[in-house]
Amino acid sequence: MARFNFFNRRAGFKYSLEDKLEAGVVLTGSEIKALRSGRMSLAEAFVHIRGGEAYLENAYIPPFQPDPTYNPRRTRKLLLHRGQLATLIGKTSGSNLTLVPVRVYNRRGLAKVEIALAKGKRKFDKRRALKEREIREEAAQATRADKLAFQQDSAPGRK
Repeated sequence: MARFNFFNRRAGFKYSLEDKLEAGVVLTGSEIKALRSGRMSLAEAFVHIRGGEAYLENAYIPPFQPDPTYNPRRTRKLLLHRGQLATLIGKTSGSNLTLVPVRVYNRRGLAKVEIALAKGKRKFDKRRALKEREIREEAAQATRADKLAFQQDSAPGRK
């Protein structure tokens, strides 16, 4: 059985993620086949609560086989316990928190979505995150260069 694991990289950049929880997702057979073949995008996806139920909206799953009637961005129902839904509704209503899908993966043959309560970052927070990432990358690059130079200096037959 093919494993799949898709991440929403933009979620960590646009939002500060707080509480995370796992939900099942209702998919068709061809959508599962598309996931197993490694095709999905969560880039613009979000979770919406309507009528006491949670839905994954705008997640892109391309058709496994050409089908003119298939909508790759259709709304998909999320499977949550009643208590989990009640806490999500309580935390998102009347606050500036939103629900964002962070990851889609399989667990014991079933498709699962990890959703997070998220608070939007401001522009200066995003700039700070970019700067911190650049600093980490430069430090990692410098340590790799030092390690490579050390290996070349200590290579056998060199003085």
